Amino acid sequence: MTKVFQRPASLTDKPFHYCPGCTHGIVHRLVAEAMDELNIRENTIGVAPVGCAVFAYDYFNCDMQEASHGRAPAVATGIKRVLPDKIVFTYQGDGDLASIGTAEIVHAANRGEKLTTIFINNAIYGMTGGQMAPTTLLGQVTVTSPYGRKAEEAGYPIRMSEMLATLEGVAYIERVSVHDIRHINQAKKAIKKAFEYQIAGKGFSLVEVLSTCPTNWGMTPIESFEWLKENMIPYYPLGVKKEVG
Repeated sequence: MTKVFQRPASLTDKPFHYCPGCTHGIVHRLVAEAMDELNIRENTIGVAPVGCAVFAYDYFNCDMQEASHGRAPAVATGIKRVLPDKIVFTYQGDGDLASIGTAEIVHAANRGEKLTTIFINNAIYGMTGGQMAPTTLLGQVTVTSPYGRKAEEAGYPIRMSEMLATLEGVAYIERVSVHDIRHINQAKKAIKKAFEYQIAGKGFSLVEVLSTCPTNWGMTPIESFEWLKENMIPYYPLGVKKEVG
C-alpha cells in the first residue's frame, strides 16, 4: 500500500500541548515540511520563544535553543554569526516579537542578519491568559481591554510586516494565513521561500502568519477562523511586503 501522508521527519513524535483549534500545530507542520523538502534538518538550528510555543524545542526534530522573552532574534544572531553555515530560524508570537522583543526584531532585520523568522500573529497574548497585544484590533475585547481596544488609550495595532519591510536589510517578508486549506498551502510556499532566501544568503526573511486563539478569543475553532477572515485580514492584508531579487 502506498503511503500518502506521514509525519514530517523534522517533527518529533511528541504530541502538541496546544489548545483545540490553535493553529500553532499547523504552522509547526509547515515549517517541518519545508525543512524536509529543502533537506536542511540536519543543518538547522531553531530558536524557541517565550509564549504558547515555548516548548517548540520538544516538537522540532532539529537543534533548538530557548531564548528569553523577545530575545530570539538576538540569540539567533549570535548563533548565525558563530555558525554561518547553519540555517537559523526563530519562531515567535506577537507578544514576544511585537512587544517586549520589538528592538531585537527591528535591529536584526535592519542589520540584514541572514535569519528566518516565523511570526505568529493571533492578536492576543495567549500563554498568559488573553491580554491585549500590540496586534490586538481596535474594539477587540481582551482581559486587559474589557470594553475593547481604544486607540486613544492603547494606540493602534502595529502592522509589523509593513514596518519591517521599510528596512534596508530585509530581503523577503510575506504575510499569510492558515484559516483554510488554500491559505495553508500558500503559507507553506512562503515559509519554504523564506528558508530559500536564507540558504541563498540574501538577507533577513520573515513570514507573518495570521493565526487563531479560540480559547482566549472565547470562540469555537470554526468561529475563530471566520473571525480571522472577517476581522484580521482586512486590517492585516495578505501578500508579499518586500522581495529582493
